[in-house]
Amino acid sequence: MVLKEKFKWSLVVPTSMGIRLTPTAQGQPIHTSNYLFMQATSAETNVANVPAYLGLPVKVLTTFVKGSPIAQFIKDNLRSRNLAYEGKEVEQGGPWGYRHQINIADSGFGSRGPRVWNDRSGEVGRTLNVKDFDLERLFGSEGVQILHLSGLIGALSPETSRFCLELARAAKKYGTAISFDLNYRASFWKGREQELHEIFSEIASISDVLVGNEEDFQLCLGIEGPEAGGKDIGAKIESFKGMIRNVKKTYPGASVFATTLREVVSANNHLWGAIMLEGDNWHVIEPRPINVLDRIGGGDGFVGGLLYGILRGWEPVKWAQFGWATGALATTFLTDYGQPADEDQVWSIWGGNARVLR
Repeated sequence: MVLKEKFKWSLVVPTSMGIRLTPTAQGQPIHTSNYLFMQATSAETNVANVPAYLGLPVKVLTTFVKGSPIAQFIKDNLRSRNLAYEGKEVEQGGPWGYRHQINIADSGFGSRGPRVWNDRSGEVGRTLNVKDFDLERLFGSEGVQILHLSGLIGALSPETSRFCLELARAAKKYGTAISFDLNYRASFWKGREQELHEIFSEIASISDVLVGNEEDFQLCLGIEGPEAGGKDIGAKIESFKGMIRNVKKTYPGASVFATTLREVVSANNHLWGAIMLEGDNWHVIEPRPINVLDRIGGGDGFVGGLLYGILRGWEPVKWAQFGWATGALATTFLTDYGQPADEDQVWSIWGGNARVLR
């Protein structure tokens, strides 16, 4: 994969921003909690967070409710995370109009798994439209090394589907590499299966990096793969490789294919691994035990670390290793995104070194 040499932005991500509410009493379920912690959230900024915290220029394309205190909270948060942003201000349209999505979640504990409730009615991010952004300026004049797209935004609404497709086409035109994390959600696809399959297939056909789990590749792109979930995931590595080979045959334009491996022992104890195919070279990280404070965002953390390694021009074996470690890092935070202090902290996680650093 060849990255642009002249650029203002290392990474650009389109997203729909919202808030996440979790109990302040860590590990407690939502329905028993009187006090909640609020954070700004989106899966795509979870990815962008890794390169942004580690010093690379990153931009978020989104949309805001005009005059909303939640919108102001989100903007302030993005700035604090070194994430530049650009987005249209949309009038609320009264109390029953637009708002930012709300993600209500707990982390689970031990044998009690986490639960997530998405409240997306009136979501302003569903209005994302290519007409609201100057793509010639962004990709042509300023320059972008990697555009990262998520299937969550690609399937959010007909407008956002078209938005992601046009972004991918513009990126391809100007020589920007494209990363696509399929992120299948059944509720988003209901009644739009054929339409979304065609859009996702076109984006995948011009992407350089394709990321997804066994469910994503099968349900978004129709690629045969192993059964989702279950125990002893390490024993399924060959079937995962077979799935990735099938993806590569169907989408030969991509040069990097990746999937994470997760086996849940308990809410706080997971086995975490990854598989990456770069060119004809396999990079397999056998599932290893990790301790989990909050599992949400681990997969996004993996993608962020993977892309960071590519952007830094490292040898490919380090892309998967760094991604594994930034994914593991994200699960140690109460936020759903990792906040790496520096590269050394990430490499210490990869090396299994949790000793105190004074």
